[in-house]
Amino acid sequence: MIQTFTNVQSKAENQYLIKQAVTWEQFKTLQSAFDEIGGVQMTYCEGVLEIVGIGRLHEMICTLLGAYLISYFGFKRIAFFSTGAYTQQLKGSTEFQADLSYNFGTEKNISDLCIEIVVTSGGTKKLKKYQLIGVPEVWFWEDGKISIYRLQDAEYVKVSVSEWLPELDISHLEQCLLMDSQLDSFLAFQERYQ
Repeated sequence: MIQTFTNVQSKAENQYLIKQAVTWEQFKTLQSAFDEIGGVQMTYCEGVLEIVGIGRLHEMICTLLGAYLISYFGFKRIAFFSTGAYTQQLKGSTEFQADLSYNFGTEKNISDLCIEIVVTSGGTKKLKKYQLIGVPEVWFWEDGKISIYRLQDAEYVKVSVSEWLPELDISHLEQCLLMDSQLDSFLAFQERYQ
């Protein structure tokens, strides 16, 4: 039986600011001013600047999801390159860091899969930046659920199964991420695929 998170952290701990009509030059100036400040993530996409303070819930889900996926890749013998939260950029148009990103088979300039942990704002509105770069698949974890989007004919389409990881049980993964005990959660995930 899977126990669910009873002590979910407050979304309020993740502070954010969104500003419209920001030029690329203004963004780069602000970005350099924030270089010395830890725990802040800045995203720019076609004139929209988002500054997010990263909180505990975000980091907890991100860390667990990354651990589960790497375990899964090992169980299934999937060749992967974990590229983490590196900066992805289309100069003058967008710059961002996905929470998790991966390439499969070989290392590539554009991630095959990017994942965002959405605690404060954005959700699918954030797809535009991935579309500009051309990321084939994007996942969003929000309110305990994972949504999968696949790039088809230059537009994202919501799908129920990952093209990269078709055997991964997304529903079970969601349940594991919400369990009270991280150890029990990890063991439940391992048992599914060992």
